[in-house]
Amino acid sequence: MKIKFYIFILLASKALGQDYWEVRDSIKGAPRAGIATFVLGNRGYAAGGIKADGSTRKVYSYSKTQNDWDDEPSIGGISGGGLERNLASGFSLEGKGYVCLGEGLGSVFMNDLWEYDKSNQTWTQKADFIGSPRRGAACFIINNIAYLGTGEDAQGLCGDFYAYSPLENSWEAIAEFPGGARRQAVGFELNGYGWIATGDAGVLMNDLWSYNVVSNQWQQKSNLPGTPRLGAVAWSTSPSAFIATGQDPFGAYLNDVWQYNYYQNAWTERNVFIGGGRVNAISMVINGSAFVGGGYNGAYLDDFYAYHGLANLSEFDELFNIYPNPSKSWVKIQGIQAPTPYIIYSSFGQEVLTGVITCLEPLNIEGLPKGAYIIKLSTQHKIISRSLIKQ
Repeated sequence: MKIKFYIFILLASKALGQDYWEVRDSIKGAPRAGIATFVLGNRGYAAGGIKADGSTRKVYSYSKTQNDWDDEPSIGGISGGGLERNLASGFSLEGKGYVCLGEGLGSVFMNDLWEYDKSNQTWTQKADFIGSPRRGAACFIINNIAYLGTGEDAQGLCGDFYAYSPLENSWEAIAEFPGGARRQAVGFELNGYGWIATGDAGVLMNDLWSYNVVSNQWQQKSNLPGTPRLGAVAWSTSPSAFIATGQDPFGAYLNDVWQYNYYQNAWTERNVFIGGGRVNAISMVINGSAFVGGGYNGAYLDDFYAYHGLANLSEFDELFNIYPNPSKSWVKIQGIQAPTPYIIYSSFGQEVLTGVITCLEPLNIEGLPKGAYIIKLSTQHKIISRSLIKQ
């Protein structure tokens, strides 16, 4: 009877869409990493990447409804020789897919841009990227304009950023990314803003920045509480975004999953990615459903998974608030019902203070240097993370 009851609870949880992963059809073609992706209608496209014997320009599409992959014309079409690439950038604009930049054969960095028309299955070369040729750039889409920057070129790490208009087929420079030059960061759109997080800036990062297209300005937000990383994946389903997987400063492959809530500027850790740790995987959102797969963990991978997450932080999460925040000396945490262990992390992910807090006593932070911190609370239900500013 207990076994039956447990199965019922599991099925009920899945029916409600509560934070779980499902295995889907493996990515077609040789296992690989560093793949560019874009989404057109109910299909997600995986283009290029690096496999055991080198880079490729092969393209495959995934049908959410049929749960299978199909062959598509390779990047550049029949005449596209020499366009093999990995760590390129992919995005969708006005119903068409795009692939640009990346590292080609012979470790040559690229600055070309290719447009894919699904209606006639053709590739057309468009205006070259006006920044330096590079790999490992990050991008996001706002109002059918692509914003692309950071990455690594022949001289080193990049921090410049550019906007591409498909109607004018032209690029223009925008405000440089203030978080520092870096490669293999993640980019996504959330609530009309562009976002850049994590990456390799000479040291691995866990910071988060938002970009306002109206003011052409960047603003730093709450750091990811998890380990600094490069080669992670990210996706968004308003009002939340998710960051998962990647590689940490010690070379370990990560499988943690973090949800960011736009309105609270706060993070919550979710169930781990069941495919295991990896770097340079892909993520895509097809008609509201998120998918993650591929990548590298010492071997190239072709597995693929659907994520059934929570659209919002739960009401339980929202009960926890820190005040006053910012603060010079102490804070209290609203919503604590019992003695709760906590860890405070610096903006670089270093553990700086630990202890146990109750609803009655303030938490003394007077000894911390001024700056931004993350406090992680280990409740009996889950782990809750909140941002904290020490003045």
